[in-house]
Amino acid sequence: MQKYYLLVLFIVSCLPAFAQEDTSTFAKKKPVSAAELAKKLSNPVANLISAPLQNNTDYGIGPYRGSKNTLNFQPVIPVSLSKNLNLINRVILPIVTQNNITAPGAKQSGLSDLTASFFVSPVHSKIIWGVGPALLLPTGTNEYLSTKKWGIGPTALIVKQTGGLTFGFLANQIWSVAGNKDRAAVNQLFLQPFLVHNWKTGAGLGINAEITQNWQASNTTVFLNPLATGVTKMGKQTVQFGVGPRIPLAGPDNIKPDFGWRAVLTLVFPQ
Repeated sequence: MQKYYLLVLFIVSCLPAFAQEDTSTFAKKKPVSAAELAKKLSNPVANLISAPLQNNTDYGIGPYRGSKNTLNFQPVIPVSLSKNLNLINRVILPIVTQNNITAPGAKQSGLSDLTASFFVSPVHSKIIWGVGPALLLPTGTNEYLSTKKWGIGPTALIVKQTGGLTFGFLANQIWSVAGNKDRAAVNQLFLQPFLVHNWKTGAGLGINAEITQNWQASNTTVFLNPLATGVTKMGKQTVQFGVGPRIPLAGPDNIKPDFGWRAVLTLVFPQ
């Protein structure tokens, strides 16, 4: 597992250089306050380079009462297409360690499959929105952590921000189009409604639901995720911390945990 964490750390270390180079694409701005940063971080298609490290730990999974830890590396990099449009590139690369899930005493660890989303979004709009493609890449390094399928489908979101309140809805649908013929096809819908309130201090309190409909297996998983957040600095690096429970509401018996928790560290690179 150590090599996967080192890979993530290497990519994160490269982001400040990218952010420095990319500032020529966007207008120079005054230093951003903690409240402004918190508001931008609540918007999935904000014009802001960030590198969230989201750690999810779940317990009591399946008949063997297993546990699973998933560290999602989720960099967000905006690119200006024109003075009116941005392309927001979002990647989710899971690094997984799981115990007692496939069999008693069994352990699997490594990369899972990568999901990349590309949102075309207006620079100025009263209602924030973004649409584009979502891709599934079979980057999994373990038989149990990968679909072994290439996939594609649409993704879209809509967001409204008023005062310190942000609420919206994100969705994607992915179908497999190639890959290992011996593995099950991918036909999966993901829905995420969210609501966040941020204060002038940069503190925030939010909640989202993560709903996954697996059409191929005819099952639905639902998690409710309350999260308390705060913006601060670690030396010169601006960061956002977040922590909260993961509440499983629905899912097949073999994958639904009893309970879990989430911790998030987001490296922020104001432009």
